[in-house]
Parts: sequence; structure tokens; C-alpha cells
Amino acid sequence: MWNTLILEKQDNGVAILKINRPKALNALNAEVMTELVACLGQIAEDSSIAVLVITGEGDRSFVAGADIAYMLPLDAVQGAAWGRMGQKVFTMVENLPQPVIAAVNGFALGGGNELAIACDMRLACEKAKFGQPEHGLGVTPGFGGTQRLPRVIGSGRARYLVYSGEIIDAAKAYEWGLVDMVFPVEGFMDNVLKIAGQIAKHDQFCVRQSKRCMINGIEAPIDAALELEAQAFGLCFATEAQTDGMTNFLNKGKK
Repeated sequence: MWNTLILEKQDNGVAILKINRPKALNALNAEVMTELVACLGQIAEDSSIAVLVITGEGDRSFVAGADIAYMLPLDAVQGAAWGRMGQKVFTMVENLPQPVIAAVNGFALGGGNELAIACDMRLACEKAKFGQPEHGLGVTPGFGGTQRLPRVIGSGRARYLVYSGEIIDAAKAYEWGLVDMVFPVEGFMDNVLKIAGQIAKHDQFCVRQSKRCMINGIEAPIDAALELEAQAFGLCFATEAQTDGMTNFLNKGKK
């Protein structure tokens, strides 16, 4: 169905979306971005998908960045449009109703790092590499890196990575809060899918409400954010999941 993507749906509600350009280290070009818009739109409407895992095809790269051969001939107007395209796609990732896990199996550089930080969490294998090396190419980050990265790891470290272009390993990425967990290369995806399955087993309405609160509340004044949480909390009391979950808990206590 897709030329540059692979979507694999599992029986437990977990779906794996792979960027499928391994010979180009899964670099992002216009075809990838166009297909991502269509694919993400379908995923957002698919109630059978409880959790989405995004990764790169092959064992070398998550996403090595935007395709330099594609970007080289662009002029200023075309460059701005390309940046807006990347921002649109990664905002779609960020705003999916389902939790999204970046399974970083190799290089996550430039646009690859920007894709990872648009996800809800980042799980990395030990050989993963992260960075924003755009200045070495004569451009700035363009797909949200200057905005999301400070929100994830703090202003100082984000500025260091962007200004210096240093590429850091998974251990330092974990130390800096860019990565949430690091696993050995062997069995990496098994560990990722175990976590995804743990999330998927919960009631989707509850999980999606929690995601909505965290996304919309993080930049809001605390009073407004707490009211958002209270409303979501209240909505849960109109669901069977709340009745069943609390009833089962109380019945366990009687045994």
C-alpha cells in the first residue's frame, strides 16, 4: 500500500509503523512525508490501534534525517515550505489520540531526532545516536527541533545540541532526559513491544484522555490545566471500564 512505509498491526492493539528506506538510512523525502500524512490520518481514525510504535526499517537507522539530495536544490521559499511540511507531519504524530513510542534502533539525527521528540516517549537501543547536526549543512533545524527539544531536555542542553551539532550516544541521551529507557540491541524490539502491550491492555478511553490532558495542559496555566484534568477524570465515571475496574478491585479485596 505504501512505497516508503510499512504498517504492521498486531492482535493486542499495538501497531508498528516503519520508515522503509533502509538504503538511504530511512531519510525523509517528499514521498515519505506525503505517505505519512495519509497513513497517520488513517491511524488516528483506527479504533483497533491502541498504541503506535514508530521505528526505522533495518538495523542501522531510525531516521538519519531529511534527505540531503532532496533538499540541496531548494530555494528559500521551497525550503520554508519543506520545513512547514515536516512540522505538519510531526505535529500529526504528536497529536495522535493514541500514545506513540519512538523505538530508536540506530541513527536519529536532524529530522530523525525531531520525529522522536514528537512521540510520547523514546525507547532506544544501546547503539542509538542522537543529534541536531543541521548547522554543519548550513541550515537550522526545521521540523520542530528548536521548539520541542528545549521542552524535552531543557533550554541549555537543547541549545548546546543545536549550536554544536554534537551527536550523542544513547547513554548520554538517557542521562539528559532525551531518552526514557535504553535496552540492549539484542531483544530491543521485544522490550519495546512489551511496554507497548502493557499500555495497550488498559482502557483506550482512559489512556487517550490522559494523553489529551498532558498535551493540552503542559503549556496552559495550572488552574486551567487542572480543570482539564478534572473534566477528563469525571468523564471516566461514565464508562464501563471505571465500573468494572473498581468493582473488580473491591472484589479482589474480599477474597
